[in-house]
Amino acid sequence: MTRHVLFVCSRNRLRSPTAEQVFADWPGIETASAGLSPDAEVPVTPELLAWADTIFVMERVHRARLGERFRAHLRHARVICLQIPDDFDFMAPALVRLLQAKVSPHLPRGPAASRRED
Repeated sequence: MTRHVLFVCSRNRLRSPTAEQVFADWPGIETASAGLSPDAEVPVTPELLAWADTIFVMERVHRARLGERFRAHLRHARVICLQIPDDFDFMAPALVRLLQAKVSPHLPRGPAASRRED
């Protein structure tokens, strides 16, 4: 069964699109990203929240805003705060490493390349 993973930041320009791309090929999941600001590239919608099984937010303020604006749409999804500040460019190597370290433990089995069969 495929899990749907949504990454959320403010404007959906740097952190969440990076996360969406980094985990796009992870086995067992489908990814999407969105932003909470009115000028977000892809705004958060009730439909996106209904689609998501797991929602990763970049900062605590994102979790709070999701709860304020979309509480009724969050009952089925797990919301995880990554605590990643808005200090990175799109696909910055440091951001990619941070995302891999913080997101991977919450996803189904690791990529096949990380498993060895003896």
